[in-house]
Amino acid sequence: MEKPYRLLYPLRTFLVTSGVYPEHFDVMTADWVVVLSGEPFMVGVSVSPRRYTHRLLKKHGEFVVAVPTLSMLRGVWLAGTESGPSKVPRLGFKLRRGEVVKAPLVEDAVANLECRVVDSRVYGDHEFFAGEVVKEHYAPEAYPGMEPSLSAGFLLHVAGGRFTTVSSVIHGAD
Repeated sequence: MEKPYRLLYPLRTFLVTSGVYPEHFDVMTADWVVVLSGEPFMVGVSVSPRRYTHRLLKKHGEFVVAVPTLSMLRGVWLAGTESGPSKVPRLGFKLRRGEVVKAPLVEDAVANLECRVVDSRVYGDHEFFAGEVVKEHYAPEAYPGMEPSLSAGFLLHVAGGRFTTVSSVIHGAD
């Protein structure tokens, strides 16, 4: 198999922003995002050193994880296939500076987590950045009672430029 990591797909798809908005920043699509801790709330993201986002993370030590929806798919795909700030105007996302961090929030997303890097480690061809969530923003209709609404259109990357969304069918383990 050419890319054995795809055995773990489909994965949730996120956007990661970094840098200082509006001066110099980037928006990158990332499937490799994980919850590290509930208390304090921490998340991690794996980023290739070849990405412009990586340079901004190293320089500024802050990032935002945004939760896109199916309606944002064209921009999500573009943010994941091109590197560097020149793509940002074509993404079609409304951005604004974070309230705690300087990286941009993606206003079109149903959630944004503002994070400060607390650690980073190189693993193979990627660097893993652990971030403490210092502020969260979310659309109440996408998370009624802080539970995800399956009709919100959360994206899952199947691989190779193919995406799906979650269904409204819920299966119990009992």
